[in-house]
Amino acid sequence: MQKLATLERYTPLAGLAALSLLCLLASLWSGWMLLPFAVCAALSLLGVYDIRQSSHSILRNYPVMGHMRFLFEGIRPEIRQYLIESDQDEEPFSRDSRSLVYQRAKGVEDKRPFGTRKRVYDSGYSWLTHSIAPVHLDNSDFRVTVGNAACKQPYSASLYNISAMSFGSLSANAIQALNTGAKMGGFAHDTGEGSVSRYHRAGGGDLIYQVASGYFGARAADGTFDREKFAVTAALPQIKMIELKLSQGAKPGHGGMLPAAKITAEIAEARGIPMGVDCSSPAGHSAFSTPLEMMRFLGELRELSGGKPVGFKLCIGHRREFMCIVKAMLETGIVPDFIVVDGAEGGTGAAPVEFSNHVGMPMAEGLSFVHNTLRGAGLRDQVKLGAAGKIVSAFDIARALAIGADWCNAARGFMFAIGCIQAQACHTNKCPVGVATQDPLRQRALDVGDKSQRVARFHANTMKALAEMAGAAGLHDPRDFLPRHFMLRQAENQMTSGDEAFPYLPEGFLINGITDSQGYKARWDRADSASFAPKD
Repeated sequence: MQKLATLERYTPLAGLAALSLLCLLASLWSGWMLLPFAVCAALSLLGVYDIRQSSHSILRNYPVMGHMRFLFEGIRPEIRQYLIESDQDEEPFSRDSRSLVYQRAKGVEDKRPFGTRKRVYDSGYSWLTHSIAPVHLDNSDFRVTVGNAACKQPYSASLYNISAMSFGSLSANAIQALNTGAKMGGFAHDTGEGSVSRYHRAGGGDLIYQVASGYFGARAADGTFDREKFAVTAALPQIKMIELKLSQGAKPGHGGMLPAAKITAEIAEARGIPMGVDCSSPAGHSAFSTPLEMMRFLGELRELSGGKPVGFKLCIGHRREFMCIVKAMLETGIVPDFIVVDGAEGGTGAAPVEFSNHVGMPMAEGLSFVHNTLRGAGLRDQVKLGAAGKIVSAFDIARALAIGADWCNAARGFMFAIGCIQAQACHTNKCPVGVATQDPLRQRALDVGDKSQRVARFHANTMKALAEMAGAAGLHDPRDFLPRHFMLRQAENQMTSGDEAFPYLPEGFLINGITDSQGYKARWDRADSASFAPKD
C-alpha cells in the first residue's frame, strides 16, 4: 500500500492513457470520439515527455498536472491585481493612483465620496497645511524659464513634463501619442536615450534630447561621441533642451545591451546604429572621465546646440561625487542650466531586481541634497531643478516643488494616460495594450488620435488640481510651496514639519565657512573637481 501511495501522483497520467484507449475504441461506433481521443492522447504524450525530461523536477514527479503550477504562476500578477490587492497596495503603483490618472486622462469624474482611505495615523502619512484664507487661481498654465546667463535660447517649460522613455522601449504609436499630446498641451517630452525618432517628429511637440553613454543620435561608428552628428540632431527646431544622462533611477550605474535581434530598421534609423549588430550602452561615459572634463563637455554641448539649455540627469549615489561636479562648476565657470534628479523609485526600464530595490537614493532625499548643495555653493539661482520618481498627482508635484524642484517629470504616469494597465510585461515585447512593444499587431491597439487627447487632458487636469492645492495653501503660484507647507507623521503620536525633514540650508554655507550639522561640509572637503575618486 505504501508503494501504491508513492505512485499516486501518476494517477492523472494513467487516467489519461486509459481515456485515450476508451475513446479510440468508442470511435469505432462514432467518429466524433476521435476528438476527445486526440486531446487525451496529446496530454498522455506530454506526460511521457514530462517524465523523461530533466529540466523541471516538478514535471517529472507530477506529469501533466505539474503544468498547472506554471499556468498559475504565469497569471499570478493578473490574479493579484484584479482579485487580491487592495486599492492602497503600491506594487509599484496603487489602484488609487492609476485610477486617478485614468479618470483625468479620460476627462471623467475624479472625485471620491466618504472620506480618505489613507491611514492618517500611520507612520509615513503626509499632508498639506492649508490656509484659512484660500486663493482662487484662474490660470493653471504654470511655467518656469530654464536657461542661465550663458544660455542663448532659454526655454519656458511647464511644471509637469513627460520623463525619459526611448523609442524602442516604447512602441511607435506610444511615442507619437505622447508627443502629440505634449504638442496639444504645451509641455515637453524627453526622448530618452534612444534619440529622436520619426514618431517624435510626427507629433510635433517640444523635445528634450537626452544624450546618454551610447550617444545615440550623435554616435560615431566606434560608439564614441560624434560632434558633427550631435550638432545636426540638436539643431532640430523641436529640440528645446539637451540632457546629459549620467544615471537613472531604475538601474543607476548599470549599462545595457540592445541585442541585434531587437534592432528594427526604425530603431537603427533613430539611434544611428547598424542593423544586425549588438548595440552597447556602457555604464559610464567615454566623452569624459573627471568632473572638470564633464563641465567642459556640457559647455561643448551648449555651443554645438546653438546655445540651447543644457543640463544633466542623475540618481544620487555617492553624495561626494555630486559635490565634485559642483566644485568643477565653480572652477570652470561652466554652470549647467538645469539638473534633473531621478529617484530610486523611478523606473520604466527593465532592470536587475537588486538594482531596482537597493541601488540609488530615493527622489525626496536626493532632491533635497542637490538643492542644498547648490545653495551651499551659491549656484542655486543659476540652476533649475527637475524631479522624477513616481510623480502622478498634484500632491506629488507640490511636495517635490516644496523640497526644492522647479518642475517635475513623469514617465509611468503618462504611460497610464495612454492605456498602460501595469501588466509589468514591458521587457517581454508582449505588452497587452501596445505601449511597450515593437509587435505591429499589439501596438495597433493603441490609437494615436484618442490617446494623444488623453495625454493632454491628464496634464491639463493635473495642473488644475495643482492650482487648487496652491490656492488652498493661500499661495498664488505653486512654485511658492516651501517645506513648511507640509507635515509628516513619523510615528503614531509624532508629527514633523517639512522644515525639519527637508530644511533649506543657508546660501553659501559650503564656501563661506559656515558650519552645518548634516555632514555637508565634511563631504565637501573630501570632494575634488579633478577626480570622482575619493581623496586618500
